[in-house]
Amino acid sequence: MASVALLLNCPSFPEVHFRKKLLDEQKQDEFFLRETIPLWLGIVGYIVFSVISTIGMPIMFPQIKWYYVAAAYAVAPSLAFCNAYGAGLTDINMAHNYGKVALFVLAATSGRENGVVTALAGSGLVKSVISVACILIQDFKTAHLTFTSPRAMFLNQVIGTAIGCVMAPGSFFLFYKAFDVGNPYGDYKAPYALISRNMAILGVEGFSALPQHCLQFCCGFFAFAIAINLARHFFPQKIGQWMPLPLVMAVPFVIGASFTIDMCVGSLIVFVWHKRNTNKAKLLIPAVAAGLICGESLWTLPAAILALAKVKPPICMKFVAS
Repeated sequence: MASVALLLNCPSFPEVHFRKKLLDEQKQDEFFLRETIPLWLGIVGYIVFSVISTIGMPIMFPQIKWYYVAAAYAVAPSLAFCNAYGAGLTDINMAHNYGKVALFVLAATSGRENGVVTALAGSGLVKSVISVACILIQDFKTAHLTFTSPRAMFLNQVIGTAIGCVMAPGSFFLFYKAFDVGNPYGDYKAPYALISRNMAILGVEGFSALPQHCLQFCCGFFAFAIAINLARHFFPQKIGQWMPLPLVMAVPFVIGASFTIDMCVGSLIVFVWHKRNTNKAKLLIPAVAAGLICGESLWTLPAAILALAKVKPPICMKFVAS
C-alpha cells in the first residue's frame, strides 16, 4: 500500500523535467549575469573605430566623402538593434536587407557623380556593423545556454573579428588575382555584385525609376507597422494580444512565402500540442522543431536534383505584362 501511495503521489516525468528546467534556467541566468561588460567599453570602442574608418574609407575610396561614413556609423546602431531583435524572433539574420536600405538612402543623397561608389561602400560598412552585432548577440545566447563566460565569448569575438579583418581581404585579393572574377561569360560571374550595382544606379536615379506608387506603399506600410507597435505597447491586454508582430510579418515579404507556411504549420502544431498536454509540449517541442528544421535543410538536395531534371511543380505563378 505504501508503494502504491508513493507512485500515486510521485509527479510524472514531464513535470519533473519542467521543474528541473526552471532550476537550470535560474542557474544559467545567475552564471551569465555574474560577469558584465562595461557599457563605456562598447561606446568608446565604437567611437574609436568609427573615427578610424571615417578617416580610412575616403582614402581607400576617394569617391566617398567622410561625412557619409560618419552618417553610416551614426545610423548603424539603431539598425543593428532592429536586426538583433528580429533575429531573436525569427532566427534569421537580415543584415543584408538592412544594407540594401542603407544603399538606397546613400545613393539617393550622394548625387549622380559619386553616388554608386558611395552607396556600395557605405552599405557594405553598415551591413558589416549590423551583421557582427547580430552574431555577437547569438553568441551571447550560446554562452548563456552553455554556462560560458560572456567576457570570454566577447574576447573571442574580438579576436576572430581582428583575424577576419586581415584574412578576408587577403583571401579576396588572392582569389581576385588568380581568377577572372566578374566576367559575365566566365566561371565566376559575381551576380550579386551586378545586382548591388544596379540597385545603386536605381537609387541614384531617384523615385522616378521606381514602380508606380511604390513610395506610397512603403510609407503606408511603415505607418501601419508603427501603429501596430503603439497598440501593442499602450494596450497590451485589450488590443495588443491580437496584434501581429510587424517585424515577423515583414520577413516573408523579403525571403519568400515558404517561411510563412513553415511558421504557420509549426504554430498550429504547438497550439494543438499545448491544448492536449502542456508539460509534454514544453519538453518535446524543441526536439521536434529541430528535426523539422533539419529535414527542411536536407530537402535542398532532392530539390536541386528535381530542378536539374527539369521537373516542374504542379502549381506555378507567372506574371505577364498587361
